[in-house]
Amino acid sequence: MARSKITVVGAGNVGATLAQRLAERGYADIVLVDIVEGLPQGKALDMLEAGPIVGYDSTIVGTNGYEETARSSICVITSGVPRKPGMSRDDLVKTNQNIVRGVTEELVRRSPDAILIVVSNPLDAMAQLAFEVSKFPRQRVIGMAGVLDTARFRSFIAQELKVSVRDVEAYVLGGHGDTMVPLARMCTVAGIPISTLIPSERIEAIVKRTRDGGAEIVNLLKSGSAYYAPSAAVAEMVDAIMLDRKQILPCAVRLDGEYGIRGLFVGVPVKLGAGGAEEVIELELTGDERAALQRSADSVKELVGIMQI
Repeated sequence: MARSKITVVGAGNVGATLAQRLAERGYADIVLVDIVEGLPQGKALDMLEAGPIVGYDSTIVGTNGYEETARSSICVITSGVPRKPGMSRDDLVKTNQNIVRGVTEELVRRSPDAILIVVSNPLDAMAQLAFEVSKFPRQRVIGMAGVLDTARFRSFIAQELKVSVRDVEAYVLGGHGDTMVPLARMCTVAGIPISTLIPSERIEAIVKRTRDGGAEIVNLLKSGSAYYAPSAAVAEMVDAIMLDRKQILPCAVRLDGEYGIRGLFVGVPVKLGAGGAEEVIELELTGDERAALQRSADSVKELVGIMQI
């Protein structure tokens, strides 16, 4: 039986680190695509040469084209430009819209049965675009944001209480960025609600830090943005799909009436398995939480309006 193939588009920090993480899983061969000549080829060769030491024999191919991506099981789109100083969100949307549209068309033509995982920003809008362009069923177009935001939330709570991150259960819903909705009410440590363990003003500070998690790292790095945690987040989603784990993870998916939202990509808990986003899990939300989620949907709608899709 041939090994599965996973394509990662974009050989920057997120894409390359993801390719390395997936190669080390050993369950798939990896194709790394980038428009910069030599970049994906060089990084792929370097990863390939780590195989004998780490102990994996996945093949890793770097390419500037899409021929090698044919018949991929999963395609991850990380390409796009980061926001530069003085660039409005609208400018970013317009630039990345053209990139993500082109990439999606190329991937879908060669891998019509693939599951698409979108990482490019602004995340929810780019996932919406990939969905419209690919014409795939909604189960097969998924945006990565919630897993990363949840990981940040859990990290900060674990630090606050000096406990293992494994004991912290949490969900972050909504958009990636200002409109995210960390559900502090449902967050537990070893089954105990954090509201009984952490004073409310500290919880609010942690929620704010989670919301600004990406910006905090950008400000420290000065040039570039986070990639260790984002690539780990995508890898967890890929694991759930490749190994048919039926794992419930917060992901951006197109809602068809769930949570009272229709036709827009919003971050919600989703059961991920071999079929992709196999089921949307509907949590009982308070009025405030529901309103916050609706605000998230409204901001996606606004970006979709700018893209005119």
